[in-house]
Amino acid sequence: MEATQALTQYKIKRSYGKWFLSKVKRAIQRYEMIKPQDKILVGASGGKDSSALLYILWLLKNFSPLEFEFEAVFLDLGWGLDPAPLAGFCREHGIPFHVEPTVIKAIVFDYRREEHPCALCSHLRRGALNKVALRLGCNKVALGHHLDDLLETFLLNWLYNGRFSTFLPATYLTQSGLTVIRPLIYLREATVEALTRKENLPVLTNPCPAAGHTRRKEIKELVKFLATKYPYIRERFLTAWEAANGKLEVL
Repeated sequence: MEATQALTQYKIKRSYGKWFLSKVKRAIQRYEMIKPQDKILVGASGGKDSSALLYILWLLKNFSPLEFEFEAVFLDLGWGLDPAPLAGFCREHGIPFHVEPTVIKAIVFDYRREEHPCALCSHLRRGALNKVALRLGCNKVALGHHLDDLLETFLLNWLYNGRFSTFLPATYLTQSGLTVIRPLIYLREATVEALTRKENLPVLTNPCPAAGHTRRKEIKELVKFLATKYPYIRERFLTAWEAANGKLEVL
């Protein structure tokens, strides 16, 4: 075990710091996401983003001065998805893992039959995670949103809703007393994907019939197209967005 930890520390110092950890630490410090004695619930959907977040928080907990506890929660939406690979990963890394049954699939697809189901599904999932967090005695909920998500959400709200808005890196919820944090906010999606492949992190197949046929998918393709002409469009957006919010920082 000591040899494994030494190897991990060596890996972090040699490559992971420059690759992604320094940016995650900067975001955490900038937005005061993690404080001593925090107990954090991580929404572990089995997607690449949440699995990368689990791994990164495990690194920070074990190989950084940050003091916090965290647990993973998989919401069973009703698709019959087997979370065994995710549970196995958490078991190997000593991360408490919980499965929370829900009827979200039935509500969104069987009862409401939403034409654009993502907004309602996301709202219900957030509510379910918050309830579990309170039950487990957590004071924060961590989500795996990254820099691409920040820009895509802004474009979605602008082009479809006529609003200049996106989510915040850290949000205090007054009704529940929980704080929602997004430690990956400075990382590109490509970085998250590369880390997932390199560490062979568990990724579950998304069974949702709307996957790949959403407005967000259209916006994602738009961002990819713009990035061919403006390679730093994501970072430029972040700089402008933080300046507008009084949090100017050039990465």
